[in-house]
Amino acid sequence: MGDELRGLTALVTGGASGIGAATADLLAAEGARVAVLDARPEGADPRHLVLRCDVTDDTAVREAVDRAARELGGLDILVNNAGMGARGTVEDNGDDEWRAVLEVNVLGTVRVSRAALPYLRRSSAASVVNTCSIAATAGLPARALYSSTKGAVLALTRSMAADHLAEGVRVNCVSPGTVDTPWVARLLEAAPDPQAERRALEARQPHGRLVHAREVAAAVAHLASPRSGSTTGVSLPVDGGMQGLRMPAPARGAPD
Repeated sequence: MGDELRGLTALVTGGASGIGAATADLLAAEGARVAVLDARPEGADPRHLVLRCDVTDDTAVREAVDRAARELGGLDILVNNAGMGARGTVEDNGDDEWRAVLEVNVLGTVRVSRAALPYLRRSSAASVVNTCSIAATAGLPARALYSSTKGAVLALTRSMAADHLAEGVRVNCVSPGTVDTPWVARLLEAAPDPQAERRALEARQPHGRLVHAREVAAAVAHLASPRSGSTTGVSLPVDGGMQGLRMPAPARGAPD
């Protein structure tokens, strides 16, 4: 691995599993000192500074961010990755579930960013990368609640980029397609035919497979790096072409 991030410090929320864990590990491999915040931190790599933190609790967030900045010696990179999934049409999710997912996906990003900004302003290489989703811009079936929260994350990313550009803080987001994560694995397990459901998820991405968490991590590292110093306010798709490509359907009855 390179040392593009050597000397920098990073905080990754939801960093104990999935995309967050892959991101924390890659940032560390590229030289950053990394703190992981997670409500369930038991699976986090102990080589990082691992802090238990529920992003729905503003006091806990402020304490965790302050501790991370203190122990790391500042804060250069913030990755707002903590998230919560949801399935269903607009009729299927009750008010309590709407509030719960909004609290994590949207307000969690707000709380951690708000607590981190005083430290980021002191950095000469400040970068925020939010985990958005293809669901923010593409209409996916049975994702009304989840898509709404990720649409809010996309809008928040752009607003923050405008608000904090003059302070030297870049703000971008990554927008993955369907990623092979523990949450997707649980969705597949709950499906009547898990193998058929997996094939359907793979088929809707033009490159024909699920996205790997490490691929999303690579996009995060790219946006977080000082080499992307002129990149702010963008959403970087990591979706196998799902957002931008319109591939022809396989011809029926065509020979192999």
